[in-house]
Amino acid sequence: MTSVPLSVLDLAPVPSGGTAAGALRDTVDLAQHVERYGYQRFWLAEHHLVPGVASSSPAVLIASVAAATRRIRVGSGAVLLGQHTPLQVAEDFGTIAQLHPDRIDLGLGRSGLAKFVELAEAALEREPDDVPETPPEPVLVDGLPVPRTARGGSLSRARAQRLEAHARLLGGTGRQEYDEQVRDVLAFLDGTFRDVDGQEARAVTAERALLQVWVLGASAGPSSRAAGRLGLPFVSNYHVTPSTVLESAASYRDSFEPSARLDRPYLVVSADVLVADDDATARELAKPFAGWVHDIRYGDGAQPYPTPAEADRRTWTDPERAVVADRVQTRIVGSPDTVVERLEVLRRVTGADELLITTITHDHQDRLRSFELLAEAWAGATAGR
Repeated sequence: MTSVPLSVLDLAPVPSGGTAAGALRDTVDLAQHVERYGYQRFWLAEHHLVPGVASSSPAVLIASVAAATRRIRVGSGAVLLGQHTPLQVAEDFGTIAQLHPDRIDLGLGRSGLAKFVELAEAALEREPDDVPETPPEPVLVDGLPVPRTARGGSLSRARAQRLEAHARLLGGTGRQEYDEQVRDVLAFLDGTFRDVDGQEARAVTAERALLQVWVLGASAGPSSRAAGRLGLPFVSNYHVTPSTVLESAASYRDSFEPSARLDRPYLVVSADVLVADDDATARELAKPFAGWVHDIRYGDGAQPYPTPAEADRRTWTDPERAVVADRVQTRIVGSPDTVVERLEVLRRVTGADELLITTITHDHQDRLRSFELLAEAWAGATAGR
């Protein structure tokens, strides 16, 4: 096995019966634990207007996590350009990096107002019953399960209408192309920004800040190409749209041009993972996941994460199972040995330089245990090769 680092992506999930305050405290506690376990990075996602996720203000939460830890790199996975201006992003993360030099990662994502409208329009054009009757089996690419079709961008009509309403609340930052937004962020950090009239603008807190800039994406589209052309490291989101992981990785590598920040492609691949002491326990803890994903795609968005007993009471139709099959089939669940074996397949097939692990359970202690078991098993497997 090639030795590659493991990192963490967290959502500050709210469990059923829990509160946002408790979820945020759990996230800080998780960061402190995974730092001790040896993980390289701790990243926070950005989600809005859903009751089951508390990471709605990643810059604020990142600053809190950085202050509560000592070594681990802390960052965004991702801050959503399209909901923030490049200046705001550069100043926010520059400020944090000035206080925590060479520990902050600025991960940039494309989703925002334009993406919400794009998904909504696609959903409204589909027939209401335009879903498969049975879950399709994924294709195995050298042992890696890759779903045949992308369900990550699928939405029910009702969900699409809610997202359009949410988009109006979130606002937007204009029609600027994504790679132009990323270039502007970089320019503010480098102190080279000029507006369309050639006028200089200086973001003092951003300039000379010791931070790393990343791009996250889920397809062979604007994000992977922007990361490549600008010579930035790239994260391919296998945990969001697993059907496109190989295309996005190839697009990034094909587009890559060396830069002052990076002389060769650096690819991170994310994975949804749950580890327990044995396979049966892991499968039991994983029961709520399918319903949680279905609510994100076809309900009212991410809900407070259920217990396994609550998940058992949920009734399913075959079409409902089919529209979340891609996420369930590619979630890596099991004992430490089972999970390490599957993660090694993911690393080998994608050629990832690093793996970004996201884990959600109802009980915070189960989440801590999952990351602890994985760190021990990954280190042991690496040392044994």
